[in-house]
Amino acid sequence: MPLQTLATTLAAAERGGYAVGAFNVSDLNQSVAVLNAARAERSPVIVQAIAGTSPYGDESWWWHMLRTVVGSYAEVPATLHLDHGRTLEDCVRAIDHGFTSVMIDASRSTEDDEPNDFESNVAITKSVVDIAHARGVSVEGELGTIGGAEAGITGVVEEIVYADPSQAEEFVVRTGVDALAVAVGTSHGSVKFTDESGGQRLRINLIAEIKKRLPDTALVLHGSSSIPVDAVAAINKQGGSVMPSYGIDAAQKQAGIAQGIRKINQGTDSHLAWTAALRTELTERPAEVEPSSAIAAAMAAMTEIVRERMREFGSAGQAGQATEA
Repeated sequence: MPLQTLATTLAAAERGGYAVGAFNVSDLNQSVAVLNAARAERSPVIVQAIAGTSPYGDESWWWHMLRTVVGSYAEVPATLHLDHGRTLEDCVRAIDHGFTSVMIDASRSTEDDEPNDFESNVAITKSVVDIAHARGVSVEGELGTIGGAEAGITGVVEEIVYADPSQAEEFVVRTGVDALAVAVGTSHGSVKFTDESGGQRLRINLIAEIKKRLPDTALVLHGSSSIPVDAVAAINKQGGSVMPSYGIDAAQKQAGIAQGIRKINQGTDSHLAWTAALRTELTERPAEVEPSSAIAAAMAAMTEIVRERMREFGSAGQAGQATEA
């Protein structure tokens, strides 16, 4: 089947009362791992990439090949999404490369990375919507400031600026976005919360209030990985130095889904699983110089945790329902 827009994928999720996982990939092997999980679970999936995050020197080639790989899984209802596009130019480049959905993250200034004012966020987001919708591409915007850091390499947990329900309603009306990422207690990166209670901090009532005001807009959770302790322990056992922390509890995410969350971004969990398996394989087979065995182990670990998330989000088994009505 052809790649779907985010609007189509999330409209089906709204009808079915589930959420679709949006999994960050930074190379072709990771994209295959995610798509294999979707095929095995018969789940719709959102494969997403961030501009400037890949090992390839030619991003144009990378994005072209990523679209080719996603499109080759004909039986999987898939959306190809640009995650955290920082500029209009990022989004246009992704559209030119066949992405069926883009996120413009105008919640922060590109000049100093400080929170953007509301009017600037609206203006930048609207400019992307105008171009994307004219080309049949969906747009996700962001309101409020999710904590942490997208790169996931800092031990600093940044302050969360929660989304305001009345502003959320105004933002959607003025911009026309198809999906809205709302700051409701999540945090980006591999270091989220330093105490166990952090995983219980989703403001479920805030999600419900925003959804009541925006019944026709798909709501999105960013920074919602659970930070599996076994993966962190395995990485550190093999010489890593990932700071132990607490992520978002699965039950909390499911409670958010019940109140209207339809897209859940997951990057850190699958990357932790990938890195743990890769480090373990390299340590346990010190004489091996053929990279395929270590890469295969990393791919298998990533596939397994993505499958687990698809079951938690309720999207497993929904492939037959996740197409345009």
